[in-house]
Amino acid sequence: MVRIPRPAARILLVDAGGRVLLMRFTPVDRPPLWCTPGGAVDPGESYEAAARRELWEEVGLDIDCGPQVAQRTAEFLTFEGVEVTADERYFRVDVDTHEVRAGALTALEQRLLAGSRWFDPRELADWPETIYPADLAALLEATEPHHAR
Repeated sequence: MVRIPRPAARILLVDAGGRVLLMRFTPVDRPPLWCTPGGAVDPGESYEAAARRELWEEVGLDIDCGPQVAQRTAEFLTFEGVEVTADERYFRVDVDTHEVRAGALTALEQRLLAGSRWFDPRELADWPETIYPADLAALLEATEPHHAR
């Protein structure tokens, strides 16, 4: 099977209490799952620009996401049914607090996004639904805060 390359920007959005924001998706072809805000990089777009755009679209924050703090490769089936090899770049943004209000969800996100929740990192290991990335707590520990301006 040939997988399509998918560059993606993901945001580790952390509040003053050390909680991380995750989005809950309910696709029709698999159980519900949680993941960090973010998504595919558009053609000609930088990872940094994609991170800022995705944070606005999904969370309602229009801020610079700072430098990349992690990179990983993941193979998965997208919600559109495409097998991809994702080159995911992570950006960490620390905020005092934020009430999530999506700025501009895509039609697919409007159908599948079932809300968001701030998670204490200690909740992640025993959460009953799938969380991506699986090692999110370790990723949070390994990254330095980047305070939003």
